[in-house]
Amino acid sequence: MTIATAYAIPSATGSFTRAAIERREPGPRDVSIAIAFAGICHSDIHTARDEWEGTHYPLVPGHEIAGVVDAVGSEVTRFAVGDRVGVGCLVNSCGACRSCLAGLEQYCPHGVYTYNSLDVDGSWTAGGYSSHVVVDEGFVLRIPDALPLDAAAPLLCAGITTYSPLRQWRAGPGTRLGVIGLGGLGHMAVQIGHALGAEVTVFSRTLSKEADALALGADRVVATGERGAFAANAESLDLIVNTVSDGISLDAYLSLLDVNGAMVNVGLPNAPLPLRLSSLIMRRRSLAGSNIGGIRETQEMLDFCAEHGIASRIEVIGGEEIDAAYDRVVAGDVRYRFVIDTASFG
Repeated sequence: MTIATAYAIPSATGSFTRAAIERREPGPRDVSIAIAFAGICHSDIHTARDEWEGTHYPLVPGHEIAGVVDAVGSEVTRFAVGDRVGVGCLVNSCGACRSCLAGLEQYCPHGVYTYNSLDVDGSWTAGGYSSHVVVDEGFVLRIPDALPLDAAAPLLCAGITTYSPLRQWRAGPGTRLGVIGLGGLGHMAVQIGHALGAEVTVFSRTLSKEADALALGADRVVATGERGAFAANAESLDLIVNTVSDGISLDAYLSLLDVNGAMVNVGLPNAPLPLRLSSLIMRRRSLAGSNIGGIRETQEMLDFCAEHGIASRIEVIGGEEIDAAYDRVVAGDVRYRFVIDTASFG
């Protein structure tokens, strides 16, 4: 075992404090990574505050990891010391189920998540709010040189969470795409959708982020808080990516879809959302969900973002600022992703 410096939270109501955690010595297929930056995802907050229940404490969150390889195992062939790499939401899977064999490790029933997950050796995984991590090479991604490590970190979750459904539902030229919410996920969906050639409309409560949305590649912004907004845009879209977790009307947004349109949800609400089946049946619409992407697709996303100059808009913070950052994320006070400078942990 080796010791890494991390920021951990002791309970659902506790605060993050500096801690020493154990990392395994690299095995034959392992890659050791000196973490430079770790993004803060809203999933981190839900887990740290036990809002989804089942959190194992003390917890070290973080599944948007970017850094540099500092050691490799004897059987590693894909990476070498000095390589710029990333780790996303998964660090292991069974490798044998139908999902794994199809390159869809994110749907493996035995997948091991980057934190708060039982690893194959029976230990609990600890995430990227730390100085180092050791990961099987099959779950390490190569970060292209064109992407700065700090702005690339959020791509390992926010980027792939939006890229995957846009690819799965074939967004491209001629697609009328709606993006609900312009936050950590939404601002990535706008950039990727635009780069794919779709016509992008952002739906936000107000027009306060209109200038940002247009700069990111949106064609227009609709303020849903304005009277008549939904009626004025009825049946105007082919595809919607919903990045908002709570507080929306599924029926209202489904009314924006044309015949055969699909609404794909990537935010996970804390409570069930009501739905009238007529919203689907009367226009042969679909309501779907999507969860990150497999390793192959995640690498494809990183390469795509590098090619098109896409990265997350970030605010870099230190470890002592995590608690305040969590409160700001919940309040919607970040444009558009916090990234922790983990290299400063020592």
